[in-house]
Amino acid sequence: MASSMIFTDCSSSTAAAAARLLPLSRYKLRRTNPLIHIRQRIFFSSSKQSPSPLSLVSDHHSLPSSTLLVSDAMASDSSAKVIDGKTVAKQIREEIAVEVLRMRDAIGVVPGLAVILVGDRKDSSTYVRNKKKACESVGINSYEVKLPENSTEQQVLDSISSFNNDPSVHGILVQLPLPLHMNEEKILNAVGIEKDVDGFHPLNIGRLAMRGRDPLFVPCTPKGCIELLHRYGIEIKGKQAVVIGRSNIVGMPAALLLQREDATVTIVHSRTRNPEDYTREADIVISAAGKANMVRGSWIKPGAVVIDVGINPVEDLESPRGYRLVGDVCYEEVSKVASAVTPVPGGVGPMTIAMLLSNTLISAKRCHNFS
Repeated sequence: MASSMIFTDCSSSTAAAAARLLPLSRYKLRRTNPLIHIRQRIFFSSSKQSPSPLSLVSDHHSLPSSTLLVSDAMASDSSAKVIDGKTVAKQIREEIAVEVLRMRDAIGVVPGLAVILVGDRKDSSTYVRNKKKACESVGINSYEVKLPENSTEQQVLDSISSFNNDPSVHGILVQLPLPLHMNEEKILNAVGIEKDVDGFHPLNIGRLAMRGRDPLFVPCTPKGCIELLHRYGIEIKGKQAVVIGRSNIVGMPAALLLQREDATVTIVHSRTRNPEDYTREADIVISAAGKANMVRGSWIKPGAVVIDVGINPVEDLESPRGYRLVGDVCYEEVSKVASAVTPVPGGVGPMTIAMLLSNTLISAKRCHNFS
């Protein structure tokens, strides 16, 4: 019988032993005929052309092969290899720091990222603080405006306008969520497209969706997912890919990026009947549903690669906080079936901030025609 998506939780089961943080080689996944032929690839451009929003800072073929590859013998182990986002993000930050220093020494310009925080939510304040630390770690200047919860919409728009007109600022980020009395769409659209390092401007998303067009920026989390696949040598072209979730922030742009990589893409969502029927056929699964432990081992085709975007708190009386963080994927089960999987935490999360720094660097390079 057909049924709607059912969200279940395996958090009560014994936690899986910590998987070895071993990178992986290119897996020989089942080959299918691509329905979409788009030649854009997300590579690290070392050419002297303007930096692409689908690039980072250097040619990834120059990276030490021992950093992210393992032997075929290791790939044949029964448990999935861990796609270590924390280590990859650290490597990317180191590459960005080199480029920031090179830009400063060559033309005297330092990339700048401005963050606007409205209200005093603890989680939002933590995110902003982490972004500031990340900027400092790579030499990017950070600017911050803190506004009280009862600020008017116009006050936020004035702050955005000020940063739009500031040549030392190359990226603007409005920390979400905003207070309920504010029009989020209106505020986000006020960010100049040339400084929209979050990649949420409608024109950026529209260009991402169109063949033959490049957005100025790609949303950070989906960009991080694709970058992990590239860094681990996982082939996308010609593969069956399923994206779970259709949000404007992750699901939809992730599907568009996979299409640009010549994957055949299916999106499943809360109204999809029997979503496991689709995921069982997928070579690559990206889950961004926001439901703890929803994706079970039985949902995954043996040898598939699973990228878990979800970050969900579940009760854990043994934790000092009373909870622990898990993904959308039931890791204990999926790690026994998949060839590679991202952990939570330590998978996609660190990549999001790394991609934000990358977008800020790209913006500064584009603004000053620096290559």
